[in-house]
Amino acid sequence: MTVRKKRILVTGGCGYIGSHTLVSLLDPAASSSSHGDDVEYSVVVVDNLVNSSSESLRRVADICSLGDFSIEEDGSKGSDPHGRLVFRRVDCCDGPALRGVFEEFAPLGGFDAAVHFAGLKAVGESKSIPLKYYEVNIGATWTLLNLMEEFGCRSIVFSSSATVYGIAKDEKAKLKETDEVGATITNCYGRTKYMIEQILGDFHGSHAILRDQGKEDAQDWSVTILRYFNPAGAHPSGKMGEDPNGVPNNLMPFVAQVAVGRRPHVTIFGNDYDTPDGTGIRDYLHVMDLANGHVAALRYMAGSSDDANARSGAGRLSVFNLGTGTGYSVIDMINAMGKAVGKPIPNVLGPRRPGDVTIYVANPGLAKEEMGWEAKKDLDDMCEDLWSWQTNNPNGYAYA
Repeated sequence: MTVRKKRILVTGGCGYIGSHTLVSLLDPAASSSSHGDDVEYSVVVVDNLVNSSSESLRRVADICSLGDFSIEEDGSKGSDPHGRLVFRRVDCCDGPALRGVFEEFAPLGGFDAAVHFAGLKAVGESKSIPLKYYEVNIGATWTLLNLMEEFGCRSIVFSSSATVYGIAKDEKAKLKETDEVGATITNCYGRTKYMIEQILGDFHGSHAILRDQGKEDAQDWSVTILRYFNPAGAHPSGKMGEDPNGVPNNLMPFVAQVAVGRRPHVTIFGNDYDTPDGTGIRDYLHVMDLANGHVAALRYMAGSSDDANARSGAGRLSVFNLGTGTGYSVIDMINAMGKAVGKPIPNVLGPRRPGDVTIYVANPGLAKEEMGWEAKKDLDDMCEDLWSWQTNNPNGYAYA
């Protein structure tokens, strides 16, 4: 059976979700399709390492049996012996440097698609330094899209966020892709994601207009926007996981650091919400399910989904929620982590935080219908894998 080779550009690929997506791309299981369309992915990672570590790439190479991943002394580039996992230390806002990556790989066939993770992502921080968030998140996307068009790479998966929904009109209803976005977003980070979605929509629609104007070489793009809910967990090997700089912004890495003794307790922000236990409810998704969602999106745009009933996203602008459709409260999550750890997690009650909503849960049905993707791991998997990562790497990648 013939195996087609595809090279994928992954921006921000050293981060939490990006690095786990690399595993999904490079795992041999990602190469085989249920209906004979086999693909071997290689990846080129561009990352400025501002909020990540290149050590994650060594772990990816280890998990995927690629051999030793070596990085040059100046930290500017790296590769495994086979060239399937390549790293370039590049800031996506640096146009000339990113152009250099496109020029380097153009003689080798260029890139078949891009998965765009790069950007700043701390909700609270975004309120303090909004101009930086607009500059980095939107600027990086603008630079990337221009170079992709110039070099003929016209397929992109964009890492968006459920924050684009803002405060839902009916908090108890599961959020659908057709629900209103943009109007009630409560932070700058979410607004940058919303604006990039609008940019991608405008850009996707422009090529048909250009052809109508007589520019017959204007080719359609395949654009898939993935709106994540709450990623959690780690790779089952315990070798990779979320490694936040400073105090974690998300609940589960904070809970894990309390469990391992790095922090004294978890603060529960409010217990007077209209939920069974009074704490907020969110849709938590195992990071490996999320990672596999990106592979599903690439296959979807190429018309080669593993699910024979799935449709083709070639030439289309598509938006999907990635979640489980099941909500868990803050107390549910703390108790589940305590079960994985084997002891209660210390916690204290604090006041509500401004902007927090009662319930935020996805309706992920469209991703199943169109891409053939659905979450397979449960809450116990998330907590057990997170605890394995935390106990094996109590200080993250810092002392690797």
